[in-house]
Amino acid sequence: MDRLPWSRFHWLVVIGLGTVWILDGLEVTIVGAIGSRLTEPSSGLGLTTAQVGYAAAVYVAGACLGALFFGYLTDRFGRKKLFIITLGLYLLATVLTAFSVAPWMFFVFRFFTGAGIGGEYAAINSAIDELIPARRRGLVDLAINGSYWLGTAFGAVLTVFLLDTSIFAANIGWRVAFGLGAVLGLVILLVRRNVPESPRWMFIHGRDEDAEKLVAEIEHGVEEQTHEKLADIPEQKSIEIHQRRSTGFGEIVRVALTKYPKRFVLGLSLFIGQAFLYNAVFFTYALVLTKLLHVPDNIAPWSLVPIAIGNFLGPLLLGRLFDSVGRRFMITLCYIGSGVLLVGTALLFDAGALNAVTLTACWMAVFFLASAGASAAYLTVSEIFPMETRAMAIAFFYAVGTGLGGIIGPILFGNLISGGIHAIAIGYYIGAGLMIAAGLVELFLGVDAEGKSLEDIASPLSAETPVQSKR
Repeated sequence: MDRLPWSRFHWLVVIGLGTVWILDGLEVTIVGAIGSRLTEPSSGLGLTTAQVGYAAAVYVAGACLGALFFGYLTDRFGRKKLFIITLGLYLLATVLTAFSVAPWMFFVFRFFTGAGIGGEYAAINSAIDELIPARRRGLVDLAINGSYWLGTAFGAVLTVFLLDTSIFAANIGWRVAFGLGAVLGLVILLVRRNVPESPRWMFIHGRDEDAEKLVAEIEHGVEEQTHEKLADIPEQKSIEIHQRRSTGFGEIVRVALTKYPKRFVLGLSLFIGQAFLYNAVFFTYALVLTKLLHVPDNIAPWSLVPIAIGNFLGPLLLGRLFDSVGRRFMITLCYIGSGVLLVGTALLFDAGALNAVTLTACWMAVFFLASAGASAAYLTVSEIFPMETRAMAIAFFYAVGTGLGGIIGPILFGNLISGGIHAIAIGYYIGAGLMIAAGLVELFLGVDAEGKSLEDIASPLSAETPVQSKR
């Protein structure tokens, strides 16, 4: 798969799998943007400001547990089955969210919506990295993860109109927002049916004949599209595999802690830093604008559009450098650079020097770097662990990192808002510190995975003659 030239097959993978990040961006943005509306009695829910933060935390908790549960099933039953099932769960739960009539119902359905999205992270990141050629894996992975921000921009624009009470009643507009998310998910589901199972997973799990047939079909199709004859695979690249049906939790933990302890610390650091920053800011940014800077409810969501653009451009424009300059340098630069910019933003905000427009401009600069680094966190944990544990590794680091950073962040910021601008600035300092710390961990423990086959970075546990990795 690594030697294939770029073709329509790879675009199918990108569109069929990558577009789910648009859904996640849409989900997070909608709740953040409509947070102020949900606190109004006329909304039909009447949440408190703190409960908006709790709703965000419930969604993230669902995503964490969903990632672990479905991540294990992904490694056991295959990538394709699970990225269909998890998207189906998302569709059902987000439709039910639209019909919530009490806070407890809203929380329950948000939990299961998050579970579906969390399961997507494990199934899709592992499938993408196993189907995309090594020489473009960094760019493609970052661009796909960066598509999250297209959903953010779409969600922000959408909520501006849905919150306009001259168009939709206060208790209707926010429900329509969740319904439209389900429609988009259904379209993605139809496209995704054509994405194949990972041949790597098939081969290790005893379906070698099916894997060989699938790869032959893909190669034949690519040769016809590109009019290029594929080169033969060198004999020294071959690996003998002892096939297995599943890999237990015990072996997954043992491999992470005993064989790759430095990589374990690296993955955890990268995920905690970015999860705290992103979940804290995006679930509560509309509240900061409306409660502290007195921006009208129907105007606040517009601020998320330029921030989303900065987030999308970061991975898109910097992605190639992760394959050429290298993972270690670029991830370090993005994490530490965004942390330093955030410290400057906090200082200006605390001094009263920023209004809604200039604060948003500062966040654009912060997230231009932070977004590329955050996307690279998913790329990193997908690359640096063995094939048999890949989906579970993604799930674990997402769950633990997001559980620590993503649940604490929204709750903390939801409560800090009542303390005013100074309290929010303290939250910004915390986020900056976590990003800088993660950048330093990458500097010393990062893995130079650019341009390398996944099997060269981490030998499969099933390999009879393991490929040696450097760390």
